[in-house]
Amino acid sequence: MEKNKKFLGIMFECCNVYRRIYINKGGNAYEGRCPKCFGEIKVTIGPDGTDKRIFRAR
Repeated sequence: MEKNKKFLGIMFECCNVYRRIYINKGGNAYEGRCPKCFGEIKVTIGPDGTDKRIFRAR
């Protein structure tokens, strides 16, 4: 894995587990799945975004 690859920290509340998600190949969103139930998450990147790096997903 690339050493300085950008990521977001996600607490998947569905299964109470933390995981990092990474920028997709298009560079327009962070995408990932819960490692237990495989629920999908997509966080789009936009000009009015936030500097936060850790989120909760339900």
